[in-house]
Amino acid sequence: MKTFIKKHFKDFTYFYQQVGIKIFIMLVLSLFVSILDGFGLSMFMPLLQMVGGDASIDAEQMGNLRFLVDGAESLGISLTLASILSIMIVFFVFKGLASYLNDLFNVILQQKFIKKIRKDVLNALNKVSFKYFINSDVGKIQNTMSGEVDRVALAFRFYFRAFQQGAMVAVYLGFAFVVNAQFAFLVAVGGALTNFLYRVIYKYTKGESRKFTSSSHVYQGLIIQHVANFKYLRATGMVPKHSKKLKSSIDEIEVARRKIGILDGIGNAAREPLLIIVVAAVILIQTQVLGGSMSAILISLLFFYRALASLVAMQQNWNYFIGFSGSLENVRSFEKELHAAQENKREIKFENFKREISLQNINFYYGETPILKGIDLKIKKNESLAFVGESGSGKTTLVNLIAALLDTDEGEIHIDGSPLNIYQKESYQKRIGYITQEAVIFNDTIFNNITFWDEPTEENKKRFEKAITQAAIESFIQELPLKEQTELGNNGINLSGGQKQRISIARELYKDIDILIMDEATSALDSETEKVIQESIEALQGQYTLLIVAHRLSTIKNVDRVVFMHQGIIEMEGNFNQLVEELPAFKKMVDMQEL
Repeated sequence: MKTFIKKHFKDFTYFYQQVGIKIFIMLVLSLFVSILDGFGLSMFMPLLQMVGGDASIDAEQMGNLRFLVDGAESLGISLTLASILSIMIVFFVFKGLASYLNDLFNVILQQKFIKKIRKDVLNALNKVSFKYFINSDVGKIQNTMSGEVDRVALAFRFYFRAFQQGAMVAVYLGFAFVVNAQFAFLVAVGGALTNFLYRVIYKYTKGESRKFTSSSHVYQGLIIQHVANFKYLRATGMVPKHSKKLKSSIDEIEVARRKIGILDGIGNAAREPLLIIVVAAVILIQTQVLGGSMSAILISLLFFYRALASLVAMQQNWNYFIGFSGSLENVRSFEKELHAAQENKREIKFENFKREISLQNINFYYGETPILKGIDLKIKKNESLAFVGESGSGKTTLVNLIAALLDTDEGEIHIDGSPLNIYQKESYQKRIGYITQEAVIFNDTIFNNITFWDEPTEENKKRFEKAITQAAIESFIQELPLKEQTELGNNGINLSGGQKQRISIARELYKDIDILIMDEATSALDSETEKVIQESIEALQGQYTLLIVAHRLSTIKNVDRVVFMHQGIIEMEGNFNQLVEELPAFKKMVDMQEL
């Protein structure tokens, strides 16, 4: 049974997995609303009889609903015009209350659903391997986590509105069959025939919804590239050319959106005419051919009007749902993809680095391409190492393995004698500071950038002061009117390259770390700024384990050890002067930089 439901009701199964049994509470509330509405409408039968001048109420004409009249009389309620109207009012008041509770519950459930989806996707993304992430489509990730999730919220809303309307159709049809089964059957047949038109509309709408989602992924990726590379595009006069590609993507999105709108418009325009045609045809058949009673027809017609109105609403909401179904499929697929790419969970928490990191016969590949080959290296605590070599020699990949951003394909990394892969990655990486060529600056104050939004307690303020002193940025901050509360703007637009890097260094030093990795941290700086950063780095030697990936050799002259890499292997290691004397390739690099 579960397999059948998952196969044929995959959307319902997905929603159920997110919000659980509350879905059925929502459906029960909808049924309760329609039942109370049906009871209220049923009182029109005795009302019509009384308005028509009948001396007494003929309960037989109400069919199996006569229990409403019998129930009122058993309670001692005399059926007069006033009492019948009062009973109707009571039913509709309770219906109104039930409808309010139903709508309120729907809103709460939808909020819970979308909040859970957002958090689940974020948590799943945070746990994927770094190797998966760097090979991913950034536009797809951003679009799925923002626009697509919003569209899934709408898919949830319209799916269950359609579901609720379908339940109401069933209730109203039930009431109609109880009153006049023959009339009810004819209208039901007419309603079923109209559904064939909507099946065609749903099919084409679903196809366009998928196209819309696919085009949105491309658009988001191009937007990211346009904003990130705007300086280059403007400086090289390439803005119009890239904009042309972006506008083409916009056109594709709008074509799909327009087709969805046209299909929806056809469905909306056809609903009311079809409704009237079905009702008119059935009334003619019932009165002219089958000789049915008009009073019974009127009550059945009330139920059927409600049923057909609910059917129309169901079809409309279902078509809306189909319009968002492409996003629902995408989010489901994205969640599966993220879960499949998650790293294995490790139980042991890493405390701190005490003695030595040892790399033993490390091999690493991107696909079939070998990046690192047979790497053996030992790193002592508080030792400073520089990794040098031509571009593509594997320097950054090696430090990424040490930082546990990547896992080795062959060989092992040990830390203090234990395999690194037994430790929780997050607990290990909290002991690492990482500074790249492109400094990471958040659109917030200097204090929040460095403390990562810690509370400004006395202890945290002392740590902040120590970090900015170590990073040689204290005097710069003190000269600012708002000092550490100065807003840095988007990506640190108010800062120079050197100031950005020193804030990045201060952020890492503010944390309680053992290892500080600097990946090309000074390569984009001018000579004067580079010298200041170099002095900051040298002041840290002996306090932290420093791992420096460098092209500019002036910044590493005083490190404990230089590791020269070539085509994925360690060609030689030793101090700066030793490599100059013994390794021609390194000496050539030094001579080219005129050191």
